[in-house]
Amino acid sequence: QVQLVESGGGLVQAGGSLRLSCAASRINFSINTMGWYRQAPGKQRELVASITSRDTTTYADSVKGRFTASRDNAKNTVYLQMNSLKPEDTAVYYCKAVQEYGMARGVTYWGQGTQVTVSS
Repeated sequence: QVQLVESGGGLVQAGGSLRLSCAASRINFSINTMGWYRQAPGKQRELVASITSRDTTTYADSVKGRFTASRDNAKNTVYLQMNSLKPEDTAVYYCKAVQEYGMARGVTYWGQGTQVTVSS
C-alpha cells in the first residue's frame, strides 16, 4: 500500500517553467533514493533526475542546468523544478522510490505519472 502521487504537470509554452511534486506515503521516505523518470510516446522511459537520502543529485545531460531535484523529508515529498522547458521535454513524468537501507533495500515503487506538455 505504498503510494507515490505526482502532481504539477500541465501545459506550458517553450521557455516556461513547471514544478512537479511527488508525495510519498507509507514508506520511510528519508532512507529512499527518489528519482524522476519520463516517457514520451514511442520512446523508452528514461531517468531525468535522482536525489539520494543525502541529497546527492544526478541529472540527465539533456536537462542539466535546467532541472533541479530537491526533497523535503518532513513533508515526504520530492520536487522537480523544470525551467527553460523545451518541446522535447514533453512526456509523462514518473516518480520512483528505491530504499537504500534495511530489510527492504532495493525495493522499488513507482507513481502513476503526470503529463507535461511543452508547446512550441
